[in-house]
Amino acid sequence: MPERSLTVTVNGTRRESSVPVRQLLAHYIRETLGLTGTHIGCDTSQCGACTILVNGAAVKSCTMLAVQADGAAITTIEGLAPAGEQHPLQAGFWEEHGLQCGFCTPGMVAAAHQLLQRHPHPTEQQIREGLEGNYCRCTGYQNIVKAVQYASQHTK
Repeated sequence: MPERSLTVTVNGTRRESSVPVRQLLAHYIRETLGLTGTHIGCDTSQCGACTILVNGAAVKSCTMLAVQADGAAITTIEGLAPAGEQHPLQAGFWEEHGLQCGFCTPGMVAAAHQLLQRHPHPTEQQIREGLEGNYCRCTGYQNIVKAVQYASQHTK
């Protein structure tokens, strides 16, 4: 399979790689970069477990080719907060019991991050709409909504 050079900034670090032109961004992040916080749940963009931030926008990385991200700034769950600190969203998921198995959590956090950038103090309805496309099989969503509300109150 043909390869192409790729330069991205992932969690603040510039990365240069040669990647197969058909490699999905999710696989590049997990396999090439070793950042396994980005989960792959369905490979069809239905579940949202692979959601990351590309140039600040929530993107389902299982439906984007790695080469499409050339030149982009990518943030994964590992890069959301400064070393040794939790992002308010991470703290919210902890404090409000917004996770059970945790599989969907990185994608939920990325989608919620974009939501809070657009609506710093969202209503419950805005939170639910902002998380559409990110599925959780465990929680029933109520505590996820509370986690995002917590983060909105604790974001500086």
